[in-house]
Amino acid sequence: MLTNTLNTNEVKNAAGTEVEFGRWSIGDRSTVFSQLTEAPSAPHRLSISHQENGSGLKKRRRSLIRFDKTVMSTVDTTLPVVVSAYAVLDAPVGALLANTEMANVLAELMSFLATTGSGTTVLFDGTGTGAAAMLSGGV
Repeated sequence: MLTNTLNTNEVKNAAGTEVEFGRWSIGDRSTVFSQLTEAPSAPHRLSISHQENGSGLKKRRRSLIRFDKTVMSTVDTTLPVVVSAYAVLDAPVGALLANTEMANVLAELMSFLATTGSGTTVLFDGTGTGAAAMLSGGV
């Protein structure tokens, strides 16, 4: 279970600066955090949810971590827009005895997004190989 306040560098922005969140709501298999300093007209949310379906060897879990941030358009400064980023882990939990392979694909995703081929430093500024491709729309 996550703490009710994420304020010890669990979340950082592109500059590597901590962004603090507090639990806003909680459900059976989901929770939502809001940025502690957000303006009511510009919500900044972190959502976490899990859904399982199937049974036996066919049982799967879909876990989602998502950030949504409302900002003002820089083209039409009267228009609020939402920017979202999320990661989904879809895993055959009924057919695996350990989290090893799930951890492997998560590590691959995180390293592709936040590092470069020659680097070992985690990059929060969007210059990691995968993040740069996402930001530029490149393949």
